[in-house]
Amino acid sequence: MDKFVINGGKKLHGDVRISGAKNAAVAIIPAAILAEDICRIENVPNINDVTSIARILQEMGAVIRMVNKSTLEIDSRHINSPVASYDLVRHMRASYYLLGALLGRFSHAKVALPGGCNFGVRPIDQHLKGFMALGAEYKLEGGMVNVSADHLTGNNVYLDVVSVGATMNIMLAAVKADGMTVIENAAREPHIVDLANFLNSMGADVRGAGTDIIKIRGVKQMKGATYSIIPDQIEAGTYMAAVAACGGSVYLQGVTPSLCRGFLDVFTGMGMDIRMEGEAMLVQMYHRPVNLHKICTGAYPDFPTDMQSMVLSVA
Repeated sequence: MDKFVINGGKKLHGDVRISGAKNAAVAIIPAAILAEDICRIENVPNINDVTSIARILQEMGAVIRMVNKSTLEIDSRHINSPVASYDLVRHMRASYYLLGALLGRFSHAKVALPGGCNFGVRPIDQHLKGFMALGAEYKLEGGMVNVSADHLTGNNVYLDVVSVGATMNIMLAAVKADGMTVIENAAREPHIVDLANFLNSMGADVRGAGTDIIKIRGVKQMKGATYSIIPDQIEAGTYMAAVAACGGSVYLQGVTPSLCRGFLDVFTGMGMDIRMEGEAMLVQMYHRPVNLHKICTGAYPDFPTDMQSMVLSVA
């Protein structure tokens, strides 16, 4: 597409159903590998990363079935290789979650990372620190990270920086390790809690998700489960920003208001009327937004970095 043509001056009205959280889905779908069974995942967002992960798992031997447009069934019993395709994986930003899931199942994982050889290990140094604490070693081979261990053993892992990706990846690797793993300075985002809940539904023992200390007691075996992904709070916030900018009244369905607390005060401060109705919100704006002067992003539950461009557009 060469250009967008935008005819403004129209208020927004209607109902919108919020999709499942992308940041949860890209970790939960690889996590199904750990069950060696059939998992049904509901409220799956219709995005390219989900399609790519499904194709990668299929190529590795999984049987994937789309039950409907938002429900994915994954049978991972026949996956017998810890190697993910270089061509399929290297363009996926969230490909690193395959490392933790495959390491947890096979004690070995070989996965390309976004950008291939040029990506390096710096963006996943905290992930690798966690894997090594569990007894694994790693090396780079032709744009792929090769991580392996004789066996995984629980340990204490202190993250030098709060990292959502590292927290989730270490959780994936640790759920079947021997003994207890403790992640300190862990990230607290809602999709970390969602991943923990999914792992627990398969028989894992993960406690403390949503706090800065997560404890994982390894289990020998996990089972299949049916699980529904949480709503995407950033998608909800995007629609709220559109209403703030254009005015109008929009009913957001399938949303969890408590997950949006990092930016609800911002929109309320701009003059938006927000009414909670169970798993829905009615958002209304009938005048120009009020200038808030300053908004600071931060780790959850503060204002999310992913929302800053939308609020900039409103401003």
